[in-house]
Amino acid sequence: MNDLNFCPRCAHALEDQFKFGRMRRVCPACGFIFFQDPKVASAVLAEQAGRVLLIKRAVDPRKGAWALPAGFVEIDESPTEAAARECLEETGLLVQVTDVLGVFHGRDNPNSPVILIVYWSKIIGGELTAGDDAEEVRLFEANKIPDNLAFESTRVALERWQERDRSPATKNQTTKPLTTRRKTK
Repeated sequence: MNDLNFCPRCAHALEDQFKFGRMRRVCPACGFIFFQDPKVASAVLAEQAGRVLLIKRAVDPRKGAWALPAGFVEIDESPTEAAARECLEETGLLVQVTDVLGVFHGRDNPNSPVILIVYWSKIIGGELTAGDDAEEVRLFEANKIPDNLAFESTRVALERWQERDRSPATKNQTTKPLTTRRKTK
């Protein structure tokens, strides 16, 4: 089922029990139930002058394939903050997140399934340079998107970008940046 064998609360050996509709790891001593959840990640589809920003992955999964700048959401940040941070870390570019493009359930890495939130964004500054998990970063025109895309979510997001770009309703459309409220301590 998974590799969690001891209770994180009391260190007792866990056992498999049918709970809440499926087999789960349960502690018979303290009642702890292990719910195996996907991680939350966020990405940006950043565009500038009719081109879209992609990174060539320097790490697995899918090393050498092209993807949107993306990464896991940290405990102390919102998904929009994580998307902007990951873009800066991987590409050197500052972005302004403007809207939600889509939410995807990624199973490309069987050891770490994710819920991926992809945001529309605009490049507002910085210097294009490969960093963090990126081997290379480039802006691509719609007719020059590489074939070796890393993830299904990247393919779908790029299709939505191309459809939106061709739509007369979105020509000269301005969008307001998304704002998030952070809890104060």
